[in-house]
Amino acid sequence: MNRKTLSLILAGGIFFTACTPKEKPASEKAGAAAADVTAAIPVRVMPVAKTKISRTIDYTATIQAYEEVNMAPSTPGRVDKIYVEVGNRVQKGQKLFLMDRTQYYASKIQLANLEKDLARMDTLMKVGSIKAQTYDQTKAQYEVTKTNVDFMEKNTLLEAPFGGIITGKYLEDGELYSGAPGMSGKAAVVTLMQINPVKVIVSVSEQYYPLIKNGMSARIVADVYPDKEFTGRIFRVHPTIDPMSRTFLAEIQIPNGTEMLRPGMFARVYIDMGEVEAFVVPSSSVLVQEGTNDRFIFVADGNTASRRLVKLGKRFDDKVEIAEGELKEGDNLVIDGQARLTNGQSIEIAK
Repeated sequence: MNRKTLSLILAGGIFFTACTPKEKPASEKAGAAAADVTAAIPVRVMPVAKTKISRTIDYTATIQAYEEVNMAPSTPGRVDKIYVEVGNRVQKGQKLFLMDRTQYYASKIQLANLEKDLARMDTLMKVGSIKAQTYDQTKAQYEVTKTNVDFMEKNTLLEAPFGGIITGKYLEDGELYSGAPGMSGKAAVVTLMQINPVKVIVSVSEQYYPLIKNGMSARIVADVYPDKEFTGRIFRVHPTIDPMSRTFLAEIQIPNGTEMLRPGMFARVYIDMGEVEAFVVPSSSVLVQEGTNDRFIFVADGNTASRRLVKLGKRFDDKVEIAEGELKEGDNLVIDGQARLTNGQSIEIAK
């Protein structure tokens, strides 16, 4: 290689090196990235203040019979006669079924004999012909037998304790009642329900415990009658709060003269709580944490975005109530630009 060629190669290398841009140091790159993260994002805010709203809480529930009883004798035995069928309407005191009464009749005869013996002893006692101890023993035996007869009389011929409708029949005439659940899953001969009125039981959040009172009205809408509204009244508020769910039970009685409502129906219950003061904000200002059901908002803390978890209450068209959360009057709620924010992000509030 001659000297001229070598000179040309060296000159080209020097030119290439001079024209190649220098890579920025790692520290300079990190600084640029940090500058992008902390760059102020323009937002719009609005001051929040409490306003009066009509508070209505709503729950889902299942229609239940006002009273329900699985009718069964106190002891196993053969069923002599069932007087009702499923769907029959019965009045209070009406006969439902008769159990085998062999033992009952035997005890009744024994009672009659003891009654005669006691009457004779009473005469002899007055003239002093028998000891008082003998008389007392016979009288005690009579009273025990009479109690037993009265018990068997009620538990071999069972009557309806209230007016209602027969919703289940689990045995037939002549079958043996064992006292254990049969194929129906019930240890009973028949089931009786009172369906006028009916009731619903709702689990209410503990925060409303001071407000829920007996006599308060409630509106009930059954899914099978979407255009029909029923009115009920709270008649029982349970006195304890479940420590697991933080709820308490309230029972609502619903008149059902038309018998449109039936046990087992799905219903929605609305309880009007009157007017209360609450925060109502644009629903677009509330964001959802991805992958969860957590709701949060951003509040302008000076020139910094502060992320706060909230729980929602009632909706009003394009607005929503903040039922729980770290929000106070005068806070500047971010209502535009919040989707781009992270907690601690620098913001620029638009005038």
